[in-house]
Amino acid sequence: MSSSLMTDFLRQSGGAAVIDGGLATELERHGADLNDPLWSAKCLLTSPHLIRQVHLDYLEAGADILISASYQATIQGFEAKGFSREESETMLRRSVEIAREARDMYFERCSKSSCDSVTDDRILKHRPILVAASVGSYGAYLADGSEYSGNYGDAITVGTLKDFHRRRVQVLVESAPDLIAFETIPNKIEAQAYAELLEEEIIKIPAWFSFNSKDGVNVVSGDSLLECASIAESCKRVVSVGINCTPPRFISGLILIIKKVTAKPILIYPNSGEFYDANRKEWVQNTGVSDEDFVSYVSKWCEVGASLVGGCCRTTPNTIKGIYQTLSNRSSVLSLR
Repeated sequence: MSSSLMTDFLRQSGGAAVIDGGLATELERHGADLNDPLWSAKCLLTSPHLIRQVHLDYLEAGADILISASYQATIQGFEAKGFSREESETMLRRSVEIAREARDMYFERCSKSSCDSVTDDRILKHRPILVAASVGSYGAYLADGSEYSGNYGDAITVGTLKDFHRRRVQVLVESAPDLIAFETIPNKIEAQAYAELLEEEIIKIPAWFSFNSKDGVNVVSGDSLLECASIAESCKRVVSVGINCTPPRFISGLILIIKKVTAKPILIYPNSGEFYDANRKEWVQNTGVSDEDFVSYVSKWCEVGASLVGGCCRTTPNTIKGIYQTLSNRSSVLSLR
Protein backbone atom coordinates (compact mmCIF):
# COMPACT_ATOMS: atom_id res chain seq x y z
CA MET A 1 0.00 0.00 0.00
CA SER A 2 1.16 3.51 -0.74
CA SER A 3 0.51 6.93 0.74
CA SER A 4 -2.90 6.81 -0.93
CA LEU A 5 -4.13 4.59 1.93
CA MET A 6 -4.51 7.51 4.32
CA THR A 7 -5.79 9.91 1.68
CA ASP A 8 -8.44 7.45 0.54
CA PHE A 9 -9.35 6.51 4.11
CA LEU A 10 -9.86 10.13 5.13
CA ARG A 11 -11.94 10.83 2.05
CA GLN A 12 -14.18 7.84 2.82
CA SER A 13 -14.39 9.01 6.45
CA GLY A 14 -15.68 12.44 5.45
CA GLY A 15 -12.39 14.30 5.82
CA ALA A 16 -11.67 13.43 9.46
CA ALA A 17 -11.35 10.16 11.34
CA VAL A 18 -11.43 8.96 14.95
CA ILE A 19 -8.55 7.11 16.60
CA ASP A 20 -9.31 4.95 19.63
CA GLY A 21 -8.45 5.86 23.24
CA GLY A 22 -6.43 4.66 26.22
CA LEU A 23 -5.96 0.91 26.49
CA ALA A 24 -4.40 0.33 29.91
CA THR A 25 -7.01 2.35 31.82
CA GLU A 26 -9.81 0.36 30.23
CA LEU A 27 -8.10 -2.99 30.78
CA GLU A 28 -7.78 -2.13 34.47
CA ARG A 29 -11.43 -1.09 34.56
CA HIS A 30 -12.27 -4.56 33.23
CA GLY A 31 -10.25 -6.12 36.04
CA ALA A 32 -6.74 -6.56 34.59
CA ASP A 33 -3.68 -6.20 36.84
CA LEU A 34 -1.04 -4.29 34.85
CA ASN A 35 1.57 -3.88 37.59
CA ASP A 36 4.30 -5.36 35.39
CA PRO A 37 7.10 -4.13 33.10
CA LEU A 38 5.03 -5.48 30.19
CA TRP A 39 2.16 -3.14 31.18
CA SER A 40 -0.84 -3.61 28.86
CA ALA A 41 1.10 -6.22 26.84
CA LYS A 42 0.77 -8.47 29.91
CA CYS A 43 -2.83 -9.09 28.83
CA LEU A 44 -1.61 -10.77 25.65
CA LEU A 45 -0.53 -13.54 28.04
CA THR A 46 -3.21 -13.45 30.70
CA SER A 47 -6.44 -12.10 29.22
CA PRO A 48 -6.56 -11.50 25.46
CA HIS A 49 -10.36 -11.52 25.68
CA LEU A 50 -10.19 -8.27 27.66
CA ILE A 51 -8.11 -6.62 24.93
CA ARG A 52 -10.66 -7.71 22.35
CA GLN A 53 -13.48 -6.30 24.47
CA VAL A 54 -11.77 -2.93 24.86
CA HIS A 55 -11.22 -2.77 21.09
CA LEU A 56 -14.92 -3.49 20.61
CA ASP A 57 -15.87 -0.84 23.15
CA TYR A 58 -13.93 1.74 21.15
CA LEU A 59 -15.45 0.68 17.83
CA GLU A 60 -18.90 0.98 19.36
CA ALA A 61 -17.91 4.45 20.60
CA GLY A 62 -17.13 5.51 17.02
CA ALA A 63 -13.41 4.81 16.56
CA ASP A 64 -12.26 4.34 12.97
CA ILE A 65 -8.73 3.21 13.87
CA LEU A 66 -7.79 0.52 16.40
CA ILE A 67 -4.26 0.55 17.81
CA SER A 68 -2.95 -2.89 18.78
CA ALA A 69 -1.88 -3.85 22.30
CA SER A 70 1.80 -4.01 21.30
CA TYR A 71 3.05 -0.64 22.59
CA GLN A 72 4.95 -2.30 25.44
CA ALA A 73 5.32 -5.65 23.66
CA THR A 74 8.92 -6.27 22.66
CA ILE A 75 10.81 -9.47 21.96
CA GLN A 76 13.45 -8.39 24.47
CA GLY A 77 10.79 -7.68 27.11
CA PHE A 78 9.12 -11.06 26.66
CA GLU A 79 12.47 -12.87 26.72
CA ALA A 80 13.34 -11.12 29.99
CA LYS A 81 10.20 -12.74 31.42
CA GLY A 82 11.46 -16.18 30.37
CA PHE A 83 9.69 -16.64 27.04
CA SER A 84 11.46 -18.03 23.97
CA ARG A 85 12.03 -15.99 20.82
CA GLU A 86 9.31 -17.98 19.06
CA GLU A 87 6.82 -17.43 21.89
CA SER A 88 7.67 -13.73 21.97
CA GLU A 89 7.05 -13.32 18.25
CA THR A 90 3.77 -15.24 18.54
CA MET A 91 2.52 -12.78 21.17
CA LEU A 92 3.47 -9.83 18.99
CA ARG A 93 1.48 -11.32 16.12
CA ARG A 94 -1.39 -12.01 18.48
CA SER A 95 -1.70 -8.31 19.32
CA VAL A 96 -2.58 -7.53 15.71
CA GLU A 97 -4.77 -10.61 15.33
CA ILE A 98 -6.86 -9.61 18.35
CA ALA A 99 -7.51 -6.16 16.88
CA ARG A 100 -8.46 -7.69 13.54
CA GLU A 101 -10.78 -10.15 15.30
CA ALA A 102 -12.46 -7.27 17.11
CA ARG A 103 -13.00 -5.50 13.79
CA ASP A 104 -14.53 -8.68 12.29
CA MET A 105 -16.81 -9.08 15.31
CA TYR A 106 -17.87 -5.45 15.02
CA PHE A 107 -18.72 -5.81 11.33
CA GLU A 108 -20.72 -8.92 12.19
CA ARG A 109 -22.71 -6.95 14.76
CA CYS A 110 -23.30 -4.24 12.17
CA SER A 111 -24.58 -6.83 9.69
CA LYS A 112 -27.02 -8.21 12.25
CA SER A 113 -28.40 -4.74 12.78
CA SER A 114 -31.05 -3.98 10.16
CA CYS A 115 -29.46 -0.63 9.38
CA ASP A 116 -26.74 1.66 10.64
CA SER A 117 -27.55 2.35 14.28
CA VAL A 118 -26.26 5.28 16.30
CA THR A 119 -27.62 5.43 19.86
CA ASP A 120 -26.50 6.74 23.21
CA ASP A 121 -25.31 3.24 24.05
CA ARG A 122 -23.36 2.24 20.95
CA ILE A 123 -22.59 3.04 17.34
CA LEU A 124 -23.12 0.24 14.83
CA LYS A 125 -22.17 1.74 11.49
CA HIS A 126 -20.55 0.17 8.44
CA ARG A 127 -17.46 2.26 7.70
CA PRO A 128 -13.78 1.83 6.85
CA ILE A 129 -11.84 0.70 9.95
CA LEU A 130 -8.07 0.41 10.08
CA VAL A 131 -5.88 -1.64 12.40
CA ALA A 132 -2.63 0.07 13.38
CA ALA A 133 0.17 -2.04 14.88
CA SER A 134 1.67 -0.09 17.76
CA VAL A 135 5.42 0.28 18.16
CA GLY A 136 6.35 1.90 21.46
CA SER A 137 9.70 3.58 21.96
CA TYR A 138 12.86 2.05 23.39
CA GLY A 139 12.06 4.04 26.53
CA ALA A 140 8.74 2.21 26.86
CA TYR A 141 10.61 -1.12 26.90
CA LEU A 142 12.87 0.19 29.67
CA ALA A 143 9.71 0.81 31.74
CA ASP A 144 11.50 3.52 33.69
CA GLY A 145 9.57 6.51 32.39
CA SER A 146 12.23 7.46 29.84
CA GLU A 147 9.67 7.63 27.05
CA TYR A 148 8.60 10.78 28.90
CA SER A 149 12.14 12.20 28.99
CA GLY A 150 13.77 10.86 25.82
CA ASN A 151 17.03 10.56 27.72
CA TYR A 152 18.61 7.28 26.59
CA GLY A 153 22.23 8.14 27.39
CA ASP A 154 25.20 8.54 25.07
CA ALA A 155 25.62 4.80 24.51
CA ILE A 156 22.38 4.55 22.52
CA THR A 157 22.83 5.31 18.82
CA VAL A 158 20.65 5.19 15.71
CA GLY A 159 22.22 1.79 15.01
CA THR A 160 21.42 0.51 18.50
CA LEU A 161 17.79 1.53 18.13
CA LYS A 162 17.44 0.00 14.67
CA ASP A 163 18.80 -3.30 15.98
CA PHE A 164 16.40 -3.14 18.94
CA HIS A 165 13.28 -2.51 16.84
CA ARG A 166 14.09 -4.37 13.60
CA ARG A 167 12.68 -7.85 14.23
CA ARG A 168 9.72 -6.47 16.18
CA VAL A 169 8.71 -4.31 13.22
CA GLN A 170 9.18 -7.22 10.82
CA VAL A 171 6.92 -9.47 12.90
CA LEU A 172 4.22 -6.82 13.23
CA VAL A 173 4.25 -6.18 9.48
CA GLU A 174 3.96 -9.94 8.83
CA SER A 175 0.80 -9.89 11.00
CA ALA A 176 -1.01 -7.89 8.30
CA PRO A 177 -2.11 -4.68 10.01
CA ASP A 178 -3.17 -1.80 7.78
CA LEU A 179 -0.36 0.41 9.03
CA ILE A 180 2.37 0.72 11.65
CA ALA A 181 1.94 3.32 14.41
CA PHE A 182 5.27 4.51 15.80
CA GLU A 183 4.01 6.11 19.00
CA THR A 184 5.22 8.44 21.74
CA ILE A 185 8.53 9.08 19.94
CA PRO A 186 10.51 11.08 22.52
CA ASN A 187 13.56 12.22 20.57
CA LYS A 188 15.08 12.86 17.16
CA ILE A 189 17.41 9.85 17.23
CA GLU A 190 14.57 7.35 17.49
CA ALA A 191 12.62 9.06 14.71
CA GLN A 192 15.72 8.75 12.51
CA ALA A 193 16.10 5.09 13.45
CA TYR A 194 12.48 4.36 12.50
CA ALA A 195 12.79 6.21 9.17
CA GLU A 196 15.95 4.31 8.23
CA LEU A 197 14.41 1.02 9.32
CA LEU A 198 11.37 1.56 7.10
CA GLU A 199 13.63 2.17 4.11
CA GLU A 200 16.13 -0.62 4.83
CA GLU A 201 13.48 -3.28 5.40
CA ILE A 202 11.46 -2.12 2.38
CA ILE A 203 8.32 -2.11 4.53
CA LYS A 204 5.34 -2.44 2.21
CA ILE A 205 2.68 -0.93 4.46
CA PRO A 206 2.39 2.72 5.50
CA ALA A 207 3.30 4.13 8.89
CA TRP A 208 2.62 7.10 11.09
CA PHE A 209 5.03 8.92 13.40
CA SER A 210 3.61 10.38 16.60
CA PHE A 211 5.74 12.42 19.00
CA ASN A 212 5.13 13.58 22.57
CA SER A 213 5.80 16.95 24.17
CA LYS A 214 5.77 18.37 27.68
CA ASP A 215 6.39 22.04 26.88
CA GLY A 216 4.19 22.60 23.83
CA VAL A 217 7.21 23.46 21.64
CA ASN A 218 9.69 20.58 21.52
CA VAL A 219 9.51 16.81 21.91
CA VAL A 220 10.07 15.60 25.47
CA SER A 221 13.84 15.22 25.06
CA GLY A 222 14.13 18.90 24.16
CA ASP A 223 14.81 18.09 20.50
CA SER A 224 13.12 20.37 17.99
CA LEU A 225 9.67 19.18 16.94
CA LEU A 226 10.27 20.88 13.59
CA GLU A 227 13.33 18.71 13.02
CA CYS A 228 11.54 15.56 14.17
CA ALA A 229 8.52 16.22 11.95
CA SER A 230 10.88 16.92 9.04
CA ILE A 231 12.25 13.38 9.38
CA ALA A 232 8.69 12.06 9.09
CA GLU A 233 8.03 14.32 6.12
CA SER A 234 11.09 13.03 4.26
CA CYS A 235 10.23 9.35 4.81
CA LYS A 236 8.09 8.04 1.94
CA ARG A 237 6.50 5.30 4.05
CA VAL A 238 5.17 7.78 6.62
CA VAL A 239 1.65 8.83 5.63
CA SER A 240 0.72 10.83 8.71
CA VAL A 241 2.58 12.66 11.47
CA GLY A 242 1.44 14.08 14.76
CA ILE A 243 1.33 14.10 18.55
CA ASN A 244 0.16 11.70 21.25
CA CYS A 245 0.38 11.34 25.05
CA THR A 246 0.59 15.11 25.48
CA PRO A 247 -1.70 17.45 27.48
CA PRO A 248 -4.63 18.81 25.43
CA ARG A 249 -3.68 22.44 26.14
CA PHE A 250 -0.52 22.11 24.02
CA ILE A 251 -2.04 20.46 20.95
CA SER A 252 -3.14 23.44 18.83
CA GLY A 253 0.30 25.04 18.96
CA LEU A 254 2.02 21.75 18.16
CA ILE A 255 -0.20 21.22 15.11
CA LEU A 256 0.84 24.63 13.80
CA ILE A 257 4.52 23.72 14.23
CA ILE A 258 4.09 20.43 12.36
CA LYS A 259 2.22 22.18 9.52
CA LYS A 260 5.33 24.26 8.83
CA VAL A 261 7.21 21.24 7.53
CA THR A 262 4.65 18.75 6.22
CA ALA A 263 1.52 18.56 4.12
CA LYS A 264 0.85 14.99 5.30
CA PRO A 265 -2.33 14.45 7.35
CA ILE A 266 -1.84 15.41 10.98
CA LEU A 267 -2.97 13.08 13.74
CA ILE A 268 -3.38 13.92 17.39
CA TYR A 269 -4.38 11.75 20.31
CA PRO A 270 -3.56 13.55 23.57
CA ASN A 271 -3.70 12.11 27.04
CA SER A 272 -6.17 13.40 29.62
CA GLY A 273 -3.68 16.02 30.77
CA GLU A 274 -2.94 14.11 33.98
CA PHE A 275 0.60 14.03 35.33
CA TYR A 276 2.42 10.68 35.31
CA ASP A 277 4.76 10.02 38.22
CA ALA A 278 7.47 7.83 36.69
CA ASN A 279 8.98 6.99 40.08
CA ARG A 280 5.72 5.75 41.56
CA LYS A 281 4.53 4.45 38.16
CA GLU A 282 1.08 5.96 38.53
CA TRP A 283 -1.03 8.83 37.31
CA VAL A 284 -1.57 11.67 39.76
CA GLN A 285 -5.29 12.05 40.37
CA ASN A 286 -7.16 15.29 39.66
CA THR A 287 -4.42 16.75 37.44
CA GLY A 288 -6.22 16.26 34.11
CA VAL A 289 -9.28 17.53 32.27
CA SER A 290 -12.79 16.10 32.12
CA ASP A 291 -14.15 14.37 29.03
CA GLU A 292 -16.26 17.46 28.35
CA ASP A 293 -13.24 19.76 28.47
CA PHE A 294 -11.18 17.37 26.34
CA VAL A 295 -13.86 17.15 23.67
CA SER A 296 -14.32 20.93 23.69
CA TYR A 297 -10.88 21.24 22.08
CA VAL A 298 -11.67 18.98 19.12
CA SER A 299 -13.19 21.51 16.71
CA LYS A 300 -10.26 23.87 17.26
CA TRP A 301 -7.75 21.10 16.61
CA CYS A 302 -9.47 20.33 13.32
CA GLU A 303 -9.66 24.01 12.38
CA VAL A 304 -5.91 24.41 12.77
CA GLY A 305 -5.11 21.26 10.81
CA ALA A 306 -5.78 17.90 12.49
CA SER A 307 -7.37 15.18 10.34
CA LEU A 308 -7.26 12.28 12.79
CA VAL A 309 -8.27 12.73 16.42
CA GLY A 310 -8.35 10.31 19.34
CA GLY A 311 -7.14 9.85 22.89
CA CYS A 312 -4.15 8.35 24.67
CA CYS A 313 -3.56 7.56 28.35
CA ARG A 314 -6.54 7.96 30.70
CA THR A 315 -9.05 8.63 27.93
CA THR A 316 -12.01 6.26 27.65
CA PRO A 317 -14.76 5.15 25.25
CA ASN A 318 -16.80 8.10 26.56
CA THR A 319 -14.06 10.45 25.41
CA ILE A 320 -13.98 8.80 21.99
CA LYS A 321 -17.75 8.93 21.68
CA GLY A 322 -17.58 12.67 22.34
CA ILE A 323 -14.94 13.08 19.64
CA TYR A 324 -17.06 11.03 17.22
CA GLN A 325 -20.11 13.17 17.90
CA THR A 326 -18.13 16.41 17.52
CA LEU A 327 -16.60 15.33 14.21
CA SER A 328 -19.99 14.10 12.94
CA ASN A 329 -21.62 17.41 13.82
CA ARG A 330 -18.74 19.35 12.28
CA SER A 331 -18.95 17.30 9.08
CA SER A 332 -22.69 17.98 8.84
CA VAL A 333 -22.17 21.74 9.26
CA LEU A 334 -19.38 21.86 6.67
CA SER A 335 -21.46 19.92 4.16
CA LEU A 336 -24.19 22.57 4.38
CA ARG A 337 -21.84 25.41 3.48
